[in-house]
Amino acid sequence: MSTTEHETQEMMRLPAEQLYREELEALKKADKGKVPVGWQMSPQAVLAFITGGKAGSTVITPKYIGNKRLVEMAIATLVTDRALLLIGEPGTAKSWLSENLSAAIYGHSGLVVQGTAGTTEEQVRYSWNYAMLLAQGPSQEALVKSPIMRAMEAGGLARFEEISRCASEVQDALISILSEKTISIPELGREINAAKGFSIIATANTRDRGVNEMSAALKRRFNIIVLPTPSDMETEVEIVRKRVKEIAAAYDLQAAAPADEALYKVVTIFRELRSGMTLDKKEKLKSPAGVISTAEAISLLTNSMALAASFGSGELSDEDLAAGLQGAIVKDDVKDKLVWKEYLENVMKKRGAEWRGLYTACKEMNE
Repeated sequence: MSTTEHETQEMMRLPAEQLYREELEALKKADKGKVPVGWQMSPQAVLAFITGGKAGSTVITPKYIGNKRLVEMAIATLVTDRALLLIGEPGTAKSWLSENLSAAIYGHSGLVVQGTAGTTEEQVRYSWNYAMLLAQGPSQEALVKSPIMRAMEAGGLARFEEISRCASEVQDALISILSEKTISIPELGREINAAKGFSIIATANTRDRGVNEMSAALKRRFNIIVLPTPSDMETEVEIVRKRVKEIAAAYDLQAAAPADEALYKVVTIFRELRSGMTLDKKEKLKSPAGVISTAEAISLLTNSMALAASFGSGELSDEDLAAGLQGAIVKDDVKDKLVWKEYLENVMKKRGAEWRGLYTACKEMNE
């Protein structure tokens, strides 16, 4: 059943193919390039969707702000029969890029296997409706297809999120799928063969190394692209500004967008704590135990906006930012609280009048 306009309005988070429907339609209409089998638009149009541009009179907003060549490599990989593995630190937009590539190429980003310690091989291949299985034995009707099997049949894209969090036997189930492009169902005496256009986009977190390290055999089945953290202040500020605006609009937060001063302060704090050094490289710092990513900065600012809208004036204040910073940085309470206190006294306190309000509000929160 198609999603009605009312149902769409009630959804907390729209998939990329619905959120950017007008842009996708404009790109398809204006597309003059060759469209690969199973795709809905050419590689050039996919690149425009991801990195931004124009399609006729429609402005295409950038979905990924970073190295354009990395996006080109990702798209080129999916033109071939190779699977794609996006690796990076938390907050480097791996899942966001995966979702938007799927939306642009296949028009459907929802065929997802979410990797966890509890993910089973059946979730990668297939399982059964056990009530039907017991009642009538193995049958096509009792078969429960995994997202990967459904993508294979349709010649579409499946996504495998956080693959390195899965046990090795679950990861190994992918090897034959990526090598042979088939899934065998011995209970039914048949095989599912992948239609042209089928591929998998997987993501892995560099912080998860050593959790369930991917085998060399599995890595060979992927083209691997490492997504870096934002290389400079301006890029990270722009990413944060864009995503905060989108999320605030989606949740209809009745607060003013963060001023540039607030954005730069938050990003400065995050970049310094992440790198263990002040921006001018004159002072070494301790880093907190938790992740200090761009995604965390985005979450901090949207939460601060919600606080300002619900319990403040609607304008983001130093007190709103301080509350968000406290929650984002102080996670391992004993160590992180000490790291944050040292940063406040040794760095923020010395930055003069324009930082005084935020310093005071943060100090009060940390006491």
